[in-house]
Amino acid sequence: MYNLEACRQFYQGKRVLVTGHTGFKGSWLCRILTLAGAEVTGYSLEPPTEPALFRIAGLEDGIDSVIGDIRDLKHLRQVFDRVQPELVIHLAAQPIVRDSYEDPVYTYETNVMGTVNLLECVRLSSSVRSVLNVTTDKVYENREWEYGYRECDPLDGYDPYSNSKSCSELVTHSYQKSFFGKKGCPVSTARAGNVIGGGDFANDRIIPDCVRAAAAGKEIVVRNPYATRPFQHVLEPLFVYLEIMQRQYEDAAYQGYYNVGPDDGDCVTTGELTTMFCEIWGDGIRWVSRHDGGPHEANFLKLDCSKVKKVFGWHPRWRIREALELTAEWSKAYLLGQDMAQVMDRQIGSY
Repeated sequence: MYNLEACRQFYQGKRVLVTGHTGFKGSWLCRILTLAGAEVTGYSLEPPTEPALFRIAGLEDGIDSVIGDIRDLKHLRQVFDRVQPELVIHLAAQPIVRDSYEDPVYTYETNVMGTVNLLECVRLSSSVRSVLNVTTDKVYENREWEYGYRECDPLDGYDPYSNSKSCSELVTHSYQKSFFGKKGCPVSTARAGNVIGGGDFANDRIIPDCVRAAAAGKEIVVRNPYATRPFQHVLEPLFVYLEIMQRQYEDAAYQGYYNVGPDDGDCVTTGELTTMFCEIWGDGIRWVSRHDGGPHEANFLKLDCSKVKKVFGWHPRWRIREALELTAEWSKAYLLGQDMAQVMDRQIGSY
């Protein structure tokens, strides 16, 4: 199983560029890479929430943190030229479905042209040896069927966020076929399920909503308790991303398109998820169903992760209940004012 020690053996001393490093997933990823001894450069906007995991854990102190907009090709190229990264992982995105309905132009500019800009910098770089574009489980044409989507299924996200990520996939495929084969730089995409974990303060996500309500002693409001999603702890996909990057660095035959999600038993409804959260948190917290008339969101979504399991021998380490227990542990430690970098390190080490 790929873990921190395996990561350290490869990433020690490697120059790694992470876009979107101030976000929830990006913060956890930067912490893993820092513990593994990598030379990390982050490129991102200011942290997207207040509070923000990036600030809470003091992550800026351990990396080369550049505040910049992925839509700014000139600035991004300057960073590439200065840093000369060997490995690049692209997380920068406008990641919220509801926000994409409010501002579709910004969503497409960030998620599509941001990907173009990132890949153009890679194309013009002589140092990059491995690239991973992280997209989403929502890239698929969702037919609301009961089995998981496979990497060969059609891409066609419904809402602007999901569709822009489908476009990001297609941009990546084009650059890979047009430029990177000749360049000797493998590039893959990873389509991850819904991630949960400590330090996510985003709006319109079920677990941050649960934590905020629990901390305030209020009822948790669930918009759609019957929506099924592939929930997983944030460390699950992050370690897979790092393994994909390493393996294709060593052998370009590993480049491809990979679903990264939980087993079927952990594809649960938001109602089931919230019930488990209430049991774990305690203090008598409850949830209520209250649809707010918002825009369309998929009702049923699962991933078939057979490919990544076969190619890398990977299997999810933590079940959904364990993921929720770790999230509650982190959140309660934060509310008590503990050292959150130490809490992160402990959970990363236990993975």
